[in-house]
Amino acid sequence: MHAGSTTGQAPVRATAPRTAAGPGRAEAALLLPEIGRDPLSAALGLYRRYGDLVRVPLLPRHTLFLMCHPAHAEHVLVSNEANYRKAATYRPLRVFLGDGLVTSEGALWERQRRLIQPIFSHRRVSGFLPGMTAQVRGTLDGWDLLPDGALVHVSETMSRLTLNIVGEALFGADLRGAGERVSAAVTGMQDFATTAMRNPLLLPAPRLGLRTTPGYRTWRGTVEAIDAVVEQVAAERRAGGGPAGERHDLMDALLEARYEDGSAISPGQLRDEIVTFLMAGHETSATVLTWTCHLLAAHPAARRRLEEEVDGVLGGREPELADVDRLVWTKAVLSEAMRLYPPFWTLERSAVEDDEIDGVPVPAGSTVAVPPYLVHRHPAAWDNPEGFDPSRFLPGAGEGRPKHAFIPFGSGRRGCVGNVFALLETVAAVAMLAQRFRLDLAPGGVPRVQPTVTLRPRGGLRMVLRRR
Repeated sequence: MHAGSTTGQAPVRATAPRTAAGPGRAEAALLLPEIGRDPLSAALGLYRRYGDLVRVPLLPRHTLFLMCHPAHAEHVLVSNEANYRKAATYRPLRVFLGDGLVTSEGALWERQRRLIQPIFSHRRVSGFLPGMTAQVRGTLDGWDLLPDGALVHVSETMSRLTLNIVGEALFGADLRGAGERVSAAVTGMQDFATTAMRNPLLLPAPRLGLRTTPGYRTWRGTVEAIDAVVEQVAAERRAGGGPAGERHDLMDALLEARYEDGSAISPGQLRDEIVTFLMAGHETSATVLTWTCHLLAAHPAARRRLEEEVDGVLGGREPELADVDRLVWTKAVLSEAMRLYPPFWTLERSAVEDDEIDGVPVPAGSTVAVPPYLVHRHPAAWDNPEGFDPSRFLPGAGEGRPKHAFIPFGSGRRGCVGNVFALLETVAAVAMLAQRFRLDLAPGGVPRVQPTVTLRPRGGLRMVLRRR
C-alpha cells in the first residue's frame, strides 16, 4: 500500500505551514457519492493517492482532513485532545444512544466518566470472569447439539453471546430472550446511522411533523425495540433480580450516583447509559470475535498454535484469571484481528480552535478523520501491513513501534472505558471455543467488509462447525 510522503515518525509540527495534498473542490464534489456509498473505499483511495495527510474541501466553509500516520493519531487523540470534540457525524448515533458516555461532551461527559470508570477497574472486571465463562459454555453447549459439519451463523452467535455477557455482568439481567431483538436493533441502528451520516436530512424530525416518512418509522421501531430491553433491565433490578453476592455492577453505580447538588441521575440519563453499554458494549466485542474466527480458519498454522497453547495452559478446564497472562498467543491473535479489522474503523473529531498538524493548518470547525483501519496498516510502523501475523504482538516484538500505531480502543481520555472488560471476555471466548471446536471457512470466499459504525462482514459470517 502506498504510504505517501511520510516514511518515519512524522513530526506533528513543522517550521513553516504547508498545504496538504488532496483533491480540488470540483474533484471533491465528485467524490461525495463514493464517500456516501463506501466511505472506507473512498478513504483508501485518498490515502493511496495523496499520502498520510489529505485535505478534502467538502463545502465552501468546511474541510475534511484524513490523517493516517500514528503521529497524527497521537496529536488529535492525546497531545491536543482538548481541541478536538466528537464530530457532527456522531449526531445520528446520538439519536439512538442519547447522551451516554460515547456521545456526550464537556461537563456531562466528565461526570459520567468519573462515575463509570471505577466499575471497569482491573479488580472489578476480574470478578466478571466466572459469569463470562458460564455464558460461553452455554453457547458452546448449544453448538454441541448440532451435527458435525453444520453451518453456523458466527456473527449472529457472537452478538448474542456478548450481549448476554454485558447484560449479566453490568446490569444483572438475563437477556437471552432479547438477543434477536437487540441484534436486529443494532443492525437497524448501524444502517440508519450510516445512511443519516451520508444525508443528515434523513434524520428523524418529529418536531417538524415528519412522522410518516420511512426514515422516521425505521428510527421509531428501532428505538422502541431498544427501549423495551432497557425497561426489562430496569424492571429486573427493581424486582430484586440484581447480581448475586456483594458484586457491585454498573446498574448499582448508576442508581446510587449523586451529583454535586445531591440529585440522582435522571430517568432519561439512566436510559442513555444503559443503551450505550448494551449496544456499544456488546457490538464491538462481537465484531472482534467474528473476524478472529475467520482469520484463524484462513490461517491453519496460527490456529494450530492457538489450540496447542490452550490445551497446554488450560488442560481441558475453563480459563481462570491467572491463565489470561499465560495465553500469550491467544491474546496476540486477538490483537492482530483488531489491527486488521478494528471494530471502530474511523474516529472523527471536530477542531474547536485553529491548529497545525505536521505543518498543515487545520482551521477551527474542520472535521478530522483518524481511521484506525489505515493507521494500523501504516508501513512506518508495520512490516507486511496487510498480512496476518500475530507474532508482532508477542512480548518484546513491538519495541520501537510508535505507541499510537495500534488504537483499536481509541486513545487518550476518550479511549474506550471497557477495554479491559473486552479483552477478558474475548480471550475467554476464543480459548474455550478452541478447546471444543474448529470453525472452517464456508464456500463463498473472503467476506467483504461493511464499514458502518463498526466494521462488520457484509451479510454476516457463516462457517462450518467441526468438533476437535
